[in-house]
Amino acid sequence: MNVAEMLADGFSRIQGVVHGAVDGLTGEQLTARVGPDANSIAWLVWHLARVQDDHVAGVAGTEQVWTAHDWHRRFGLPFPPADIGYGHSSADVAAVRADSPELLTGYYDAVHEQTVAWLSELREADLDRIVDERWDPPVTLGVRLVSVLSDDLQHAGQAAYLRGVLLG
Repeated sequence: MNVAEMLADGFSRIQGVVHGAVDGLTGEQLTARVGPDANSIAWLVWHLARVQDDHVAGVAGTEQVWTAHDWHRRFGLPFPPADIGYGHSSADVAAVRADSPELLTGYYDAVHEQTVAWLSELREADLDRIVDERWDPPVTLGVRLVSVLSDDLQHAGQAAYLRGVLLG
């Protein structure tokens, strides 16, 4: 297994958890919050997809799926197109609505497809490329990709947990 295959496998695991967390849920279940300031399944999945889309497009030098394929219009959220959910207030979380699981999985699947296509060209030597000099030490491509995997798997797991809470 090469590095591209390993990373593609990791991102595919996120996709599996996302689908398992949302499939068959109603819009009401997707936006339910177990506490007044808790994240909903819809927000968690939207956010993890936005983070992956933003961060991978940034290192790949491509346009985000969110804007390139009009997902921002399909969702109709009251945020600027560049918003990925960092720093969202409780009211912002409540504003992320999804009437069906297909809206969430459709966007995530499109992001996943673009991610895996780009990863297929990745070589081990690419992982040492500096992609963000705002940090000390500067962030390499390898560190950024692992960071996205980690963040997305945590949020996907949180969405799966919430599904269990909601469905008993």
